[in-house]
Order: sequence, then C-alpha cells, then structure tokens
Amino acid sequence: QVQLVESGGGLVQAGGSLKLSCAASGRTSSSTAMGWFRQPPGKEREFVAGIWWSDGNTYYTDSVKGRFTISRDNANNMVYLQMNSLKPEDTAVYCCAATTNTYYSLTYYNPKAYAYWGQGTQVTVSS
Repeated sequence: QVQLVESGGGLVQAGGSLKLSCAASGRTSSSTAMGWFRQPPGKEREFVAGIWWSDGNTYYTDSVKGRFTISRDNANNMVYLQMNSLKPEDTAVYCCAATTNTYYSLTYYNPKAYAYWGQGTQVTVSS
C-alpha cells in the first residue's frame, strides 16, 4: 500500500501561482510513477501531469503546458506541482496518484492506471 497526502491548495487570483505537494509513504518502492489529476466542479476527473520516479521524465495535458511544472524529490518521496499563470478554469480538486505500471509512457493519462490516490486539495482561482 502507498499512502498519499496532498497539501498546498487554496484561493488565488487569476495570474497567480500555487505549489502543490504530495507526500508518499508506505511501500513507495513499488511505485514507478506519479500523476496529478484534477476534477473541476461538475466535470469528470482529468489528467494534469505525470512523472517517472526513475528518470524524471514528464507528461502534461495541453492546457497546462508552459504554466505547470511537475517535479519529484526521490529522497523524501515527494512530488510537486508548481502552477503559474493560473486561470479560473484551473479551479478544481487536485489529487495526486501513484502507479506501479512499468509501461507508464502509454498509460499516464488514464486514471485506471493508478492504484493509489490521495484525498485531494482544493484549488480555487478567482477572476
């Protein structure tokens, strides 16, 4: 089992920045990669960004490219999501997730590829 706890959400004005953190504990060695997902109000959960633990290779959904950066700290089992130039449409509950897949490059966008999920943190961007 891998336990995940997110932090860093909050209320920010459009154009502002937030940095989300995800602390992983438990059998973290079984995890190959991590992802951030978000669920806007009244909408389905969507992939935001992903990163391999091993080489740090990253993936982003098009709407956040150039604005969001995912990173990891292997020594402390932490994953971060730096969010800049935030827009009202970024408002959502953001969750981190862990996968044990070794073919992550093919499945990073699919929530079903992730075995473990955090509770989420609310991000609200005001206009």
